[in-house]
Amino acid sequence: MSKSILVFDSGIGGLTILDEIRQVLPDESYLYLFDNARLPYGELDEIDLIEGCVALIARFVARHDISMVVIACNSASTLVLPSLRTELDIPIVGVVPAIKPAAALSKKKCIGLLATPGTIKRTYTHELITRFAAGCKVELYASSELVLLAEQKAAGYPVTQRQVAAILSPLMNSELDTLVLGCTHFPILKDEMQLYLGNKVLLVDSGKAIAARVISIIEQQAFIAHSSENDKSHSDEVISGDAFYTANEIGEGLKTTLSAFGFTNVVRVE
Repeated sequence: MSKSILVFDSGIGGLTILDEIRQVLPDESYLYLFDNARLPYGELDEIDLIEGCVALIARFVARHDISMVVIACNSASTLVLPSLRTELDIPIVGVVPAIKPAAALSKKKCIGLLATPGTIKRTYTHELITRFAAGCKVELYASSELVLLAEQKAAGYPVTQRQVAAILSPLMNSELDTLVLGCTHFPILKDEMQLYLGNKVLLVDSGKAIAARVISIIEQQAFIAHSSENDKSHSDEVISGDAFYTANEIGEGLKTTLSAFGFTNVVRVE
């Protein structure tokens, strides 16, 4: 049996990254681990976030046949990668806000970063802005409520435009034309956000960049025989796998969402 790629997040936001990876690597095996007992990560103390994530992931990898770990969470990626790499001897891929492509795409050279409070305040985030968006005006918007709204949608409950407007209204007076979705939960609400903001604002996330990085590592490490683009065939069938959560329980709506992504076996991890 082949090894699996582990995709990790605090909640269901990592499914947006998984979806991008699976589009280019449809025949790989995937496991999904989400630490929903501690959701949202953007409000955790840094030490608690680092120690909890490293212990959980390292313990999980020790019990499963994993070829690579994808930290599909901006809040976690900006903190845990160095510590996690000292614990594991397999490739680890993190997610960072798509500041660089947003700066290149913006015609007005005015971009926004919408992320969790933790990501907004990280030194790493501000280094990205200095490095890749020095020629742009960058406006920062923090929201943990949007994470919970995405979880609400994934659990099968409706999301209203009034709820979206209550969170995004500060953006309406801005001149920005490009908005970085700096949390993997946010693309789940992309349609609702685009409807509210209108077509004048381009929404950018990191999904495709992370998928490209995963392919690059797989090719370098020769984990699979990677065929050329011309010979590659994509299957429409979703390969089933296992998903693991840390909360006491999850609702049927969330199980349905996970099943739609191919995770028919959903288990609580100790």
